[in-house]
Amino acid sequence: MPPGLGDTTGSFLQKALRRAVYDLAVTESRPVFPARLHVGIPGGMSVVQAVRPTGTDHALRTDIVAAMVSRLAGVQVPMVWLTRPGELDPVEDLDQEWLAATWQAFTELGRPLVFVTVNRHGWHDPRSGVGRRWARLRDRSRA
Repeated sequence: MPPGLGDTTGSFLQKALRRAVYDLAVTESRPVFPARLHVGIPGGMSVVQAVRPTGTDHALRTDIVAAMVSRLAGVQVPMVWLTRPGELDPVEDLDQEWLAATWQAFTELGRPLVFVTVNRHGWHDPRSGVGRRWARLRDRSRA
């Protein structure tokens, strides 16, 4: 599996990752909430699937990701983010399971993969360990 994101990510990707964190922070106030897998562009076109912590095998998770990607015909290079409660580090089994399935699906589809785990305070790439946290996020979409 490739190393994932590096310490320097492009401006578009930085904004997209920040948007994924912001969207979760403003829409989910419960301390415990269901994990969800998102495929697309944060703040733009995306599809979302609630994920269960148990009960799906690798093949089914891979099929779910492939189906989600197929629904985004107009998005050239979608990213994948798993939103969940809790701390981002250490990486949880759920992160690894969905990363493996996502990697398999994107490899079969011949697409590059951006996969991160997101909570209300930041994002984390479980492959490289790179991430970002914010103490307080503000909506930057308004000037």
